[in-house]
This record gives sequence, C-alpha cells and structure tokens, in this order.
Amino acid sequence: MIGLMIAPIILATSKPTFRVLAFYSLKVEPDHIAFAQNAIGFYKGLATKDGFAFDATTDWNKLNDNTLKSYDIVVWLNDFPQSADQKAAFERFEAHGGGWLGCHVAGYNDKYTKWPWYVDFLGGGVFYTNNWPPMPASLIVDDPKHSVTRGLPSKYAAPANEFYMWKPSPRVNNDVRVLVTLDPDNYPLGKKDLLTEGDIPVVWTNTKYRMLYINMGHGDKIFDSDVQNRLFENAILWLGKLKISRPK
Repeated sequence: MIGLMIAPIILATSKPTFRVLAFYSLKVEPDHIAFAQNAIGFYKGLATKDGFAFDATTDWNKLNDNTLKSYDIVVWLNDFPQSADQKAAFERFEAHGGGWLGCHVAGYNDKYTKWPWYVDFLGGGVFYTNNWPPMPASLIVDDPKHSVTRGLPSKYAAPANEFYMWKPSPRVNNDVRVLVTLDPDNYPLGKKDLLTEGDIPVVWTNTKYRMLYINMGHGDKIFDSDVQNRLFENAILWLGKLKISRPK
C-alpha cells in the first residue's frame, strides 16, 4: 500500500471558494506517510463540507509556476522541495501572495538545508532538538482571538506527536505571531530524547507572508482530537480567506 501513489483528489464543485494543492511523499518515515494519508482524508472531507477544492500529489515537480497559478494555497504534509527550481517557484508563489500550510517535518531545517530564504520565511527558527518517542502533550493557546485558534480552549491535550524545539525561538522575530505553544508543565517530555525547558512554539504565522506552520504531524493519532481537528480546519479556512495582493 505504501508503494502506491494516491491519485489526486478532484472535487466536483463548480465555484470553490479557493483551491488547495497538497504535496506529500511516500519515501519518508512511515509515521509521516500515515499522517499525510490521514490528512488527505481529513481535508477531502472538509473540502466537501466547506466548499473549497482540494487536490493532492506526490509529484513535487508540480511545484512550478504553471501548476501553482491554478491554486490559492499549497500544503506540505510530510516533506519539502529538494530542487532549486521547486524552491524558486515556491518563493515566487509566496512573493505573489500565495498561501502555505506546512505541517511538522515540512518545517524542518538545519545547517545542511542551505535555503536561507526558507529559514527567514519560517521566522528564523532553526531545528534544535525534539522529544522522543512521540507523546501526548498539553498545549497552550496563546492567541484565542485569532481565526486559527477561534473556539479552542486556553489549553488542550494534543495527541501523541514529536515536538520540535527551535533556536532561536520564532517568537523573538517581531514579524512572527505565535498562536499555540507547548505547555512547560509537560517538562520533561520524552523518554529517549527529552524536552526539559525553553520556549517551544508549535503553531505560528510569519505575518510577512500568507503562511501558517503547524508542528503536529507525526503518526496516525494527530486527528484523534476534535479540538485539534478544529485548529486544522480553522487553519485552511483562514488561509483561504486571507487576502494578500497578488500581482497579475
């Protein structure tokens, strides 16, 4: 099953409110594949319910100008672009006001990434460490008035996930708006690899762009929480409604 490509999801809607193209990979960690497949099913259902169009592909070469001009939002579920052409096309898409939702490993970067634009796009945070194994955790909603977190409680119990710590924290960037943070009451979090201290944002937006990063995305339990599912739904709807001028 893992070796098969899932066909694009094309919805029969005449006037979608916005169009989404999700990218994912099948040659990555099994837990990241499981998340991507669950996320595709989740967003397919939301597309029908909320009236947007949703396609999914494993072909990262579709990250090009010709394909992206038909979409308002791209989603990276479990991977990120590898070639210079893919990266350049994405930079142009964002410069013209395109929307982006990145999940978990889509935001991973380190000294070997060699894509300084992307580090700036994420708000300047560089991966530092993580908890292992994936574990449930308490999360704090920093900004309950934001559209992405609307309707969420001040704290909620998130399903098992591998949470990333960033240095510097994206929060120190004045352009970054942190929406959800790992609750310090979780420390120490992990067994083999521990998170023991520090500020760990898990959902944020760089307000210079039409973008949102969600750190949750490891394993097949991510969509087991109705509260967290509301966050994922709010996220795509907010990006769909957020208007940033896009030159013709």
